[in-house]
Amino acid sequence: MSEEIGKILITEHEIQDKIRELAKRITEDYSDRDLLLVGVLKGAFMLMSDLAREIKLPLEFDFMAVSSYGSATRTSGVVRILKDLDYEISGRDVLLVEDIIDSGLTLNYLLKYLRTRKPASLEVCALLRKEGIQKAQIDIKYEGFEIPPVYVIGYGLDHAQRYRNLPYVAVLEEGEE
Repeated sequence: MSEEIGKILITEHEIQDKIRELAKRITEDYSDRDLLLVGVLKGAFMLMSDLAREIKLPLEFDFMAVSSYGSATRTSGVVRILKDLDYEISGRDVLLVEDIIDSGLTLNYLLKYLRTRKPASLEVCALLRKEGIQKAQIDIKYEGFEIPPVYVIGYGLDHAQRYRNLPYVAVLEEGEE
């Protein structure tokens, strides 16, 4: 497809197996509750879609869009909310769905922001967490894979808005910073 796509870290099959495992836990944990999934756009859209189909509960969805990268491969540390929630979350059980946890600063900001709205519960489901580089301590209740601290693409993750459509997660070879 492109010389920018390096080694595949997580195959499509491994991703789908992990999603089924996470969805089973989520289904059990929220069996008697009204769950709202909140996807962080654009990266989490594939995970949220596949995860939602595997969760065996009635669900509601909402989305937020934030920016902390721009077109760079490292976070700027400045978080901007580009799209806020459409629905009220006060008193709701909310599961924030995130593609990847890098430094954790953006997610930490989002969690603090959402807690001000007084949800009944607020947990995180993240497909990926880069090992050893978190600058913010965050409790991830539903974590998919721990990966090395490399820039990755695929399965919703992009480089300059490309490669989100890959069904696997791979290392970005060129353009790394």
